Amino acid sequence: MARTEHFNNPNAPQPNSIVVAVTVFVQDDQGRVLLIQRTDNGLWALPGGAQDFGEYIAETAVRETREETGIEVEVTGVVGIYTNPNHVVEYSDGEVRQQFSICFRGQFLRGTPTTSEESSAVEWVERDKLDGLSINPSMLLRIDHGFERRPEPYIG
Repeated sequence: MARTEHFNNPNAPQPNSIVVAVTVFVQDDQGRVLLIQRTDNGLWALPGGAQDFGEYIAETAVRETREETGIEVEVTGVVGIYTNPNHVVEYSDGEVRQQFSICFRGQFLRGTPTTSEESSAVEWVERDKLDGLSINPSMLLRIDHGFERRPEPYIG
């Protein structure tokens, strides 16, 4: 299913759903962040996805990271909660989702970056290489907040 990101776009379609979702900011021992290149829109992003019934939200973060990247993590904290109503995601099936995402901090445990149906590339990326990647501004905000190691989670 195709996905179009609308960020601060006055012509964006009106949302018709909100889904609880997560992203995970995890670094390796060299300080690089784990990113995927999404198969549905080609943008680079933190691993993540929607919560399934019967899951604790931290379990969602661990599962989505493993499924999309092959990397096992442990959730160690919250980077922030991202609910910008000016960021909507339009899907080819007619769903238009208003952003609601909890970005967790994850500790790398083990694994080798491996692609999936949702990720055409999985890489550990140095902070100074981010400018060369196509990243949605909302996702870049989460990545920046992850690197900043704020004393309190971002709420916005």
